[in-house]
Amino acid sequence: MGKKIFNILSKISGSIFLVIVCVLAFVVLSSRISGGEPTVLGYQVKAVLSGSMEPTFETGSIISIKLSDSRTKYDKGEIITFRMEDKLITHRIIDVINENGQVSYKTKGDNNNGPDIWIVYPQDIVGKYSGVTIPYAGFAMNYANSKAGSALLLIVPGILLIISGLRSIIGAKNELEVSKA
Repeated sequence: MGKKIFNILSKISGSIFLVIVCVLAFVVLSSRISGGEPTVLGYQVKAVLSGSMEPTFETGSIISIKLSDSRTKYDKGEIITFRMEDKLITHRIIDVINENGQVSYKTKGDNNNGPDIWIVYPQDIVGKYSGVTIPYAGFAMNYANSKAGSALLLIVPGILLIISGLRSIIGAKNELEVSKA
C-alpha cells in the first residue's frame, strides 16, 4: 500500500515539474521569438528584482500586470510598472499631477523612505499591477531567461520526452511478451 502511494505521489510531482518546465520554456521561447515580453490576454508577468515594494511583494516574486495605453488614467494608490531610462520600475502612485491638461504621476516604493525623484508620464507606463503575485518564482524566471537557463529549458524537456518514449516502448514490449506467454 505504501509503495502504491509513493508511486502515485512520484507521478504527480513529476507531472507538476514537467508542467512548470514547459510553462517556463514557453515564456522564454515566446519572448525570444517575438523580441519582446510574452503577453496573454493583455497581461504580462514581470520579475521583482528589488525590495522597494516590500512587503507588498517580495524580491524574487513574479507579478502580473495589465497592459495599458497612453490614454489609460490611474488613481492615487494604484501600483504601476513604468520605464525609467532603460529599467522597468514598479511603484505606487502617491500623487496625480494635472498641469494644463497634462497628467503625470508621482510615485514611491512602499519600502522606500521618500518619493521617487522623477515624474512618470503616461507614455512611460507599461501597465498596472493586477493583484496577482507568485512568491520566489521570479528567481526561476530570471535564470530561465539567461543563456544557461534557456539551454536547460530546451534540453530537459527533450530528455524527459525521450525517457517517456523509452518507457512506453519498454512497457509495450513487456505487455507483448506477457500476452505471448
